[in-house]
Amino acid sequence: MDNDFELEIVDLEDNPKRSRVRRRSNGHVGNAAEGKKPDGVKIERGENERWDGTRWDHFELRERSVEGWAAHVVGIAAAQSTPNPKAVKSSVLTSKPTLVQGFNDFVKEPPPSNKAAGRPSSIYQNLINLFNFSKELETERRIIANDPEHNAQYNYAKNYIKTSKYTFFNFVPYNLFEQFQRLANFYFLCLLVLQLIPVISSLTPVTTAVPLIGVLMVTAIKDAYDDYQRHRSDNQVNRRKSLVLRNGQLKEEIWSKVEVGDVIRMENNQFVAADILLLSTSEPNGLCYIETSELDGETNLKCKQCLPETESLGQDDARIGAFRGEIRCEPPNNQLNKFEGVLNWEGKQHSLDNDKILLRGCILRNTDWCYGVVIFAGKDTKLMMNSGKTKFKRTSIDRLLNFIILGIVFFLLSMCLFCTVACGIWESLTGQYFRVFLPWDSLIPPDPPGGPAVIALLVFFSYAIVLNTVVPISLYVSVEVIRLCQSFLINWDDAMYHPPTRNHAKARTTTLNEELGQIEYIFSDKTGTLTQNIMSFNKCSIAGRSYGDIIDPRTGEFLEISESGTWVRKKSKRKSSKVDLPKMNCRGGAVGGFHSSVDETEVTLLSADASSDGDTWMELQSLHHNDRGSGHHVHPIKCQSFFRETNVTQSTHDKVMDDASDLEPNKNTSYTRPVDLSRNPYHESNFKFYDQSLVDALDGGDPDCEAFFRLLSLCHTVMPEESRGKLEYQAQSPDEGALVSAARNFGFVFKSRTPNSITIFAKGVQEVYELLCILDFNNVRKRMSVILKRDGKIRLFCKGADSIIYERLKEGQDSLKYHTQEHLDRFAGDGLRTLCLAYKDLDEEYFLDWKGRHHEAAVSLERREEKLDEIYEEIEKNLILLGATAIEDKLQDGVPQTIANLAVAGIKIWVLTGDKQETAINIGYSCQLLTDDMLEVFIIDAHNASDVEDQLRKYREEIRNVTATKQPQTNLSVVTFSVYSDEGVGQDNLSDAGESNGGFALVINGHSLVWALNPKLELLFLEVASQCRSVICCRVTPLQKAMVVDLVKRYKKAVTLAVGDGANDVSMIKTAHIGVGISGQEGLQAVLASDYSVAQFRFLERLLLVHGRWSYYRMCKFLRYFFYKNFAFTLCHFWFAFFVAFSAQTLFDPMFISVYNLFYTSMPVLALGIFEQDVNAKNSIKFPRLYTPGLLNALFNKREFFRSALHGFLTSCVLFFIPFGAYYNGMDQEGRSMADQQTFGSVVATILVIVVTMQMCLDTSYWTLFNHITIWGSLIFYLLLQYFYNFVIGGEYVGALSKAMGEPLFYFTTLLTIVVLMLPVMAWRFYWVDVRPNLSDKVRFKQRHDAKMASKRSEHDMLRTPSARRSRRSVRSGYAFAHQEGFGRLITSGKIMRPRNMKQGPMSNGRATNLRPDNKISLVAPAPSTVEV
Repeated sequence: MDNDFELEIVDLEDNPKRSRVRRRSNGHVGNAAEGKKPDGVKIERGENERWDGTRWDHFELRERSVEGWAAHVVGIAAAQSTPNPKAVKSSVLTSKPTLVQGFNDFVKEPPPSNKAAGRPSSIYQNLINLFNFSKELETERRIIANDPEHNAQYNYAKNYIKTSKYTFFNFVPYNLFEQFQRLANFYFLCLLVLQLIPVISSLTPVTTAVPLIGVLMVTAIKDAYDDYQRHRSDNQVNRRKSLVLRNGQLKEEIWSKVEVGDVIRMENNQFVAADILLLSTSEPNGLCYIETSELDGETNLKCKQCLPETESLGQDDARIGAFRGEIRCEPPNNQLNKFEGVLNWEGKQHSLDNDKILLRGCILRNTDWCYGVVIFAGKDTKLMMNSGKTKFKRTSIDRLLNFIILGIVFFLLSMCLFCTVACGIWESLTGQYFRVFLPWDSLIPPDPPGGPAVIALLVFFSYAIVLNTVVPISLYVSVEVIRLCQSFLINWDDAMYHPPTRNHAKARTTTLNEELGQIEYIFSDKTGTLTQNIMSFNKCSIAGRSYGDIIDPRTGEFLEISESGTWVRKKSKRKSSKVDLPKMNCRGGAVGGFHSSVDETEVTLLSADASSDGDTWMELQSLHHNDRGSGHHVHPIKCQSFFRETNVTQSTHDKVMDDASDLEPNKNTSYTRPVDLSRNPYHESNFKFYDQSLVDALDGGDPDCEAFFRLLSLCHTVMPEESRGKLEYQAQSPDEGALVSAARNFGFVFKSRTPNSITIFAKGVQEVYELLCILDFNNVRKRMSVILKRDGKIRLFCKGADSIIYERLKEGQDSLKYHTQEHLDRFAGDGLRTLCLAYKDLDEEYFLDWKGRHHEAAVSLERREEKLDEIYEEIEKNLILLGATAIEDKLQDGVPQTIANLAVAGIKIWVLTGDKQETAINIGYSCQLLTDDMLEVFIIDAHNASDVEDQLRKYREEIRNVTATKQPQTNLSVVTFSVYSDEGVGQDNLSDAGESNGGFALVINGHSLVWALNPKLELLFLEVASQCRSVICCRVTPLQKAMVVDLVKRYKKAVTLAVGDGANDVSMIKTAHIGVGISGQEGLQAVLASDYSVAQFRFLERLLLVHGRWSYYRMCKFLRYFFYKNFAFTLCHFWFAFFVAFSAQTLFDPMFISVYNLFYTSMPVLALGIFEQDVNAKNSIKFPRLYTPGLLNALFNKREFFRSALHGFLTSCVLFFIPFGAYYNGMDQEGRSMADQQTFGSVVATILVIVVTMQMCLDTSYWTLFNHITIWGSLIFYLLLQYFYNFVIGGEYVGALSKAMGEPLFYFTTLLTIVVLMLPVMAWRFYWVDVRPNLSDKVRFKQRHDAKMASKRSEHDMLRTPSARRSRRSVRSGYAFAHQEGFGRLITSGKIMRPRNMKQGPMSNGRATNLRPDNKISLVAPAPSTVEV
């Protein structure tokens, strides 16, 4: 195209300025390649950018996610509008075609800056440049390999990484700056300054300085320790060793010294040190294999391939050291699946794409060695750019406290202002006439107008100091201590200990504990978090018979075997209609018919479940007895007929029935032992299968079973390899590996392959098949086929999704299709991943004709993919159904129960995964995020903005139509839980926790999520998603995960929690309010970035419902009590001001004021905040609705604060005025007056300590030894300290309290005050607890009742434990095959094959031998490629 074009790309990588680049090109392709600067390049700052001190923050999460997708959309649009698609496919450096039009129209650019292009930079900008706060915007990267001098001029980032916040030099100022962001700390700092002024201070500065310094030091030590752990992690990574080529020789260097342009050598099972361009490898055709679990959570191998031109470098260090290729590529960005660049070498230009790049964090697998040149290092690597930034997290209670303290400060200033005005009035009207008795200070002007004004001004500051205890510094000391102790309780909880990994739960921060009790949204990764990423062959259906289930011979109920070897029962739903069922013999054959209404699934499983004839008889007998009791009868004659046909003698029957009575739960009986496959020399010890009848069928030569496993051993793209004498399989998908492994264990061993043949051992006999063609898998076909020839017969084997295979079956298989579909529905209901297997015999003449047409399509230059699909469609018809497989993607223990319980608690769970849609949906059903009783599962998979918007609007209307027809729900009262008041106190609503009817679910793909998260559609997307019970986001990037979390944080104002186990989850974990890392098999990046770490997802249930709820409950109770006791204490000074001419005279002894919160009342409230609990841990999990108040901030909010403040206000009135009235004209027994200030102050102080301690007794629900010691010990300590201070040290109030306590008046006044204050509180609580109890009160009553009953009777152990996964019929497909396209072409082309000649000898590319140093004899090398056939 000769016409000009314009390319506008929003370049939003994480660079210092976040500037927007607008590049205009005149259409000349050679500009970039020739190194010329594009015309009209200018850098502008958009109006939405803001300066944060070190960089331009351009709405970080949202904008960073869009990066790279603009170019992607541009390429699609250009390809669609250009006749020749190849003309628009080029690197960003050659001629990036136009047509960002659609993208830019959708994402409106802010207007450009009004600054002229030639305007000189400001002084501020010069200072920024002077101190190197930023660098020039990088629009392209230019590298020359092995040329450090050339590369140094660009000042590229080193390979040193830093995740810590502080350094040795900036720790003190930076940490103090963060701490003084707390309004309370800043308030107390100002207060300390005022106390240093003697004229206005009536209290010593020590009373404020010591607690303030203590709080700052404790917090600083905690922050320093947390950052020290980050430094250790950084040092551990930075000090990893790597082989770097320097001056033509390999030299061992630590990672932090690796620089851009260096050539490094990596060996098998090593981490990749930086983002590198692959130069050469040990594998054929320049292939290498990596594991990317740290990036995307997937453990299956991926293939990379170097350029053929650089592959010839081999491992010749001299030649590689002389390599001076020039690389020009895109600047650093966060797109894991995108790379564009060119390599200029030896006068030729070579295109570079993502297939030639190894990213930092990958692990080299099954490749002896490889060489690569560093493209991006350190913070510029894609892994680090997806990691996000460590943020300072505060809890919602912290934010509320800041607001409350601000309000209290205004309240304090109001009281001070009132006292100031009152003091000025009193001095003007009365005080000036008593200057002889009460002289003014020398600083006070003697004239009447000026003197009272100055006195009033000084009194303002004096009362600010006297009344400051309304928000004491000890509040924050106590909060930090409580949080620290709560963290220890989490760390010490043995119920969250995982013995296999020896990992305890760990609180990696001490500031977020109560936030665990307010989680409303959980964002979870899938692989490694919900699942173990282990596939196991679980069940199968062969020729209409189901294999793999286990039933209890006593009850006929289905059993599940857990990982520990114990079993649990599966509940089945009974059908009311009668079904005509064949009676079965021990091989599953039909021998007659009888009518029964037993569960259909049970009868189906009888055909394949018995491990022996005796067991089979026991099963039928148990069904006969059970059905007889329930009104369902099995004809006894038919049962006897079955008994005779199975040739079981009566004596055997009697013996079996006698033995059945001795069976105990979880006992390792014959039907719960795995079948013995040890006769097979290739069997795997970790393979478990529990249905003996399948082995019996194979031993009996069942042709269907043999054909089934023969297909599994032949129809795949798995590559075998021998390691230390053992046969190992390398598969790109774990599903396919599990199927081939199952065939191997049942005697059909895939042994080796060549480009033209497949060799298997079928029950010990070698069979060699000629490989004629592979019809490879892709996400559109959802199936794969192989065409094989043996003994002159050509047969096509096919496996794929049930919906795809059923459409292509030959007619006349209705019965087989019906029974297989029944099994498929049940497998899908159990959350298993299913595939259908079929075959077809081919005529040789037809095949040769088809092969010719296939070759023509394969080499076609136009519509190649469409033509191949048509050819494939032609031959994959009229298939004969063999059966179906059911693979279990093993969930972690307890995942379904945990999700169900958290859902009942009101927590919404979203799954954000990089897996494909089918896999994610299948796991959603397995863990009960998705259920078959949902009204609809919405799927958003559009590729452009308008289609995504249309889908979202359509689904919103559907939701509105459904909700409009429903009856209005009764609102839940958080205080009384009145909606549940009709339920029994002890009713357990957990049994159907995950089975609530109705509701919607939303599944959205990553390419659709790009548009859904755009500012135009994000609110619409959030509206739809928030009305769904479950949300699953598939194929999302790490940064998209963080964007979803950020979207909910911004608009829903809800507390969010992100949980993951890999480096791809780090950004999400850092963005959420709370990040939880799973210490799994994908490294420790997620754990190191998290706030809490657990070993299993199931521990999240206890972390939230027990520790989180307790922490929130304790903190709220602590704060309510703390504000109450301090308002009651401080406002006594305010009432006293009316009687002392507002002179800032204190009512209490200054020593009492200093230690009231430090000693007298601190320990009881600390014990309350650490040990308090309304219900125990067991009931907290059993009744998850107890978690609901935390979701709505019901236990501490502004209303609760005002209630506590009002309580303290009234208490201070009673505390002051009752003793005031009693002692106003009080006389002792000898007639002496007791109306002095010191006696009155001592009496009020004593009554205050007693009253607030009694209030603590009423507030304490859970009494421990520490509560008793602190509560009663505080009263005793008060009396002892008063005596010691006044009589030993000689305080100002010496003898005042002892004198008062010697008179009956003191005890009468104390009793009266306590009764007046405590009686209304007790009456109020009696009304709410006994008359209108909430759920917590009911559970607590049940808890006490159960404790009483437990002392009278022993606990009864339940024999039957409900299954984690309910067996239910499903009408959905269980298809979820995690495979990728490309293996077939590699295999048939031979490029993936390692030469079978194992003789040692020199090779031209520097490889000395094909023998591996670890003594592996590689029969073939696994991996994918894009080589055409």
